[in-house]
Amino acid sequence: MKRLLATAALLLCLCAGAGAEEYSWKAKWLSKEQQVSETNSWMAFRKDVEIEKVPESLVARIAADSKYWLWINGELVVFEGGLKRGPSIGGGYYDKVEIAPFLKKGKNRISVLVWYFGRSGFSHMSSGTLALLFDAQGPGIEILSDKSWEASVQHGYGTASHRKPNVRLSESNIRYDANAYNFFWFKEDDPKWLGSALELPFKPGDAPLGELVERPIPLWKDYGLKEYPSTRRSGDTLYCKLPYNCHFTPWLKVEAPKGKVVSIHTDHDIVTGEKCISTEYVTKDGVQEYESFGWMSGEEAYYIIPKDVKVLDVKFRETGYNSEFSGTFSCSDPFLNDYWQKAQRTLYICMRDTYYDCPDRERAQWWGDEVNELNEAFYLLDRKSDRLARKGMMELVRWQKPDGVMYAPIPCSNYFKELPMQILNSIGWYGFRGYGFYSGDFSFVGDVYPAVHKYLHEVWKLDSEGLPIYRTGAWDWPDAGSHQDRYAQLHLWYYLALKAEAEFARMLGKEADAVKDEAMMARIADVLNSKYWNGAAYITPGHTDNPDDRVQALAVISGVASADKYPALKKVFAERFNATTYMFPYVLDALYTMGEPQMALDRMRKMYPTIMKDSCSTLYEHWYFDGSCNHAWAGGGVISMVRQLAGVDALEPGYKSFSLKPQMGDLKWLKTGFETNYGRIEVSLEKKGRRIDATVTVPEGTTCKAGGRTLVPGTHKVRL
Repeated sequence: MKRLLATAALLLCLCAGAGAEEYSWKAKWLSKEQQVSETNSWMAFRKDVEIEKVPESLVARIAADSKYWLWINGELVVFEGGLKRGPSIGGGYYDKVEIAPFLKKGKNRISVLVWYFGRSGFSHMSSGTLALLFDAQGPGIEILSDKSWEASVQHGYGTASHRKPNVRLSESNIRYDANAYNFFWFKEDDPKWLGSALELPFKPGDAPLGELVERPIPLWKDYGLKEYPSTRRSGDTLYCKLPYNCHFTPWLKVEAPKGKVVSIHTDHDIVTGEKCISTEYVTKDGVQEYESFGWMSGEEAYYIIPKDVKVLDVKFRETGYNSEFSGTFSCSDPFLNDYWQKAQRTLYICMRDTYYDCPDRERAQWWGDEVNELNEAFYLLDRKSDRLARKGMMELVRWQKPDGVMYAPIPCSNYFKELPMQILNSIGWYGFRGYGFYSGDFSFVGDVYPAVHKYLHEVWKLDSEGLPIYRTGAWDWPDAGSHQDRYAQLHLWYYLALKAEAEFARMLGKEADAVKDEAMMARIADVLNSKYWNGAAYITPGHTDNPDDRVQALAVISGVASADKYPALKKVFAERFNATTYMFPYVLDALYTMGEPQMALDRMRKMYPTIMKDSCSTLYEHWYFDGSCNHAWAGGGVISMVRQLAGVDALEPGYKSFSLKPQMGDLKWLKTGFETNYGRIEVSLEKKGRRIDATVTVPEGTTCKAGGRTLVPGTHKVRL
């Protein structure tokens, strides 16, 4: 019961911690020896405190470079706390953790293990200093990190002898030598402590640890240690099947002589060659247990066992973003059902400190990926997922360069490449505006507007016709495949970014900015329709190749293409398939906008099987397999499966009002449901001839427009 109460208190803190009374920082940044701040360093801290009366609530604020694990009285409280650094350049995050349920009257032991990455990566900016900050203040009680704490360099940890992970990763492969230290130091008195911790000579908020920002997303969901669904032994390798592609830490229990090395990899590391995270364990003599704390990902774990090591048990601990798989979809086409399930699993594995492009080789917040991912999350996960998108938006604008350029991935201090069209999409109609409209949260607009305005009106220059002048940025890469007719693509992405900014400007009372944006849009549309439209397609004058499907899609969804052009555009979409998995959802959106659901379904059935044709539980990055089988931008098709195929689209922010206008194509029936901040929308559709019988659940506080009627909260049957 105590554990259940503790868990509930933790969740309450995460959801409403900002409402707790805030104190000024009194704690000191701690380390042990300044020279131990080397790549892949580990340090343990502990403090014994006497408590006369256990408070009802005590929130600890905890920060570290880079990650930490917290035990109180030997009980695990936080498994992998901390976020990769970078709310702004040089800054870091801190967690708020409710610790009162874990305290007792009398002596209490606070134990913290810190893992210092010691290098920057594509989603982390190293401070150059291994450090811990622990500050818990309440009426009559303070637990503060200072020189009274004990600290010890954990010499048992080191870097594995395997090949190094991909250079984009900030994490290292972990080696643990059980002979060097007691893995269960947090539970037991240990004679190897080396004395007092070192107070570092700077205050919270000062360099090099910098600005401290409260963690905006929940602590990870810890699913606990579990048995592998199946294991098999072949030679020296124990193959352990995971239930699906997931973030996991491997655990083992063995009986062994001293000094034997057990190596642990995943199929993504061994089979695909992605240079993923791996680990190794050096045995002590006798029976022993060990869990490697650096999370890995894959469909299968490989334990490579020396012949004189007896395996007594193996398990895994799944952890992940604390969001539920609340979105559901089923229909008369099993292929679409399978795609939905794989898209849901792929999205989840591409979420942690940031939205990822993948969990294997990069773990990087590429914003082209994130636009697709944050829109998928509205239908695949619960609304806690929205916090990760908002976190990413704040980081994108806070990392803006002085000259106005925005780039990805961020946080990052070793890679500065702008992908101009992806940034335009990110800050535009489908990115920032898409988040605000479908979440119902536009409170961020005042924070991002200056950066968006600077990027659109200072970084970008216009030619004499009012079109944006093409910029390659640091990487000329509008889509993952062909760069065909990228000039026309640029003009349309810029148009959509202006459309979003105009809406933001009016929210902030900046009418002059909105009018200017709309005048620029009108000029761009006039030029595109007079000079780029050739009677059959939009194409850049002088472009000698065939029309590009991505250009036509952007013209349709932006509104630049009027409905009288749809018959001609339909012929282009029937022949051209340039869009990759990244831009494919925009082509689907255009087809539904044109009233061509069957073309959209046929296109999905033609292209998506190439990214899901084996037993992998997640989706490939590209139409062809190139080693990476978990990229969530490939799940963008689920967006149109709800908004257009099922026809459940928002009319007001956050689905306060929504329409039900299904375009089912050849489907016989369809069911879908997803969470909004007002409650759950459920829709069931059955086609009967040319009519559709629908059942829709309308949440409290919302209305639904369906079949010419306005439906109030409740469950309704309506014929469409």
